[in-house]
Amino acid sequence: MSLLHSNLAQKSLAGTALSREEALAVLQSAEGRLPDLLRAALVVRERFFGRKVKICVLQNARSGLCPEDCHYCSQSAVSTALINKYRLLPTERLLAGAHKAVTAGARRYCMVTSGRGPTERDISSLCEAVHVIKQAFPNLELCVSLGLMTEEQARQLKVAGVGWINHNLNTSRRFFPAICTTHTYEDRVETVRNVKRAGLATCCGGIIGMGEDDEDIIELAYALRALEIDSIPVNFLYPIAGTPLGARRNFAWTKGLKTLCLMRLLNPSSEIRMAAGRELHLGSWAGFALYPANSLFVEGYLTTPGQQAQEARKLVEEAGFVVE
Repeated sequence: MSLLHSNLAQKSLAGTALSREEALAVLQSAEGRLPDLLRAALVVRERFFGRKVKICVLQNARSGLCPEDCHYCSQSAVSTALINKYRLLPTERLLAGAHKAVTAGARRYCMVTSGRGPTERDISSLCEAVHVIKQAFPNLELCVSLGLMTEEQARQLKVAGVGWINHNLNTSRRFFPAICTTHTYEDRVETVRNVKRAGLATCCGGIIGMGEDDEDIIELAYALRALEIDSIPVNFLYPIAGTPLGARRNFAWTKGLKTLCLMRLLNPSSEIRMAAGRELHLGSWAGFALYPANSLFVEGYLTTPGQQAQEARKLVEEAGFVVE
């Protein structure tokens, strides 16, 4: 490892934020220096998480039927993608999804609903489902992703047994209007704050490859640090035909790895979760993404396919890590 990258790792471990210049240098580092950058991220990752990798599974609990215009999403009002559309799944279906997640070796199960935000009926139904799932699988970490939420809604879910709530910032404040106009960046920040006020753990990250520049990625990373996010999913755009971003095909796999390293160095004790798009973009480098990331998703991403659990376990083991 070079002296520069060693210094970045030590700065991160000391709890000191990288400077803007250092953050930009991480994202724009030469490809020949990528192994050093990955090793620096690994030093920080191992301090807090060792060589363990947490497996997570998503459940699309309500699909489509969304009034928002998020340009990356197949379930949005502006999407013409051919997807299944259905109302909130009943408790027995969500319980079956939890059983499938446990069978896949998942430690965390996240139920996701399309829409601007949950109704009180949604909250009531999900609280019932969470109670049943916790009785069946008391050690399974439960997360929900329901759109814009109030503090009171988050508190109800906490009482039911939810431990984490996901709500991604997705990108920087500056770039946000280019990917969504039906709600604001500040709406998303306020939802994250409501989750924190309710005493729940936060899951909040972003999507790389939507047309943002390096400064936008840096702004996102600093925003997540400022919010003290517990779990940070990093997605690489999965372009879906029928969405406004469906034609974007210029994602650089090296930028994906550098972004993961930046997230780790700026958020040393947070879970960094390798999420959608890794299968599409990283190829044989996917195992190296576990140098900064300590968690990954298996079995698909709502309306797009993903790596199956058995293949993911093989990836983890061949990269020199162990499934938690």
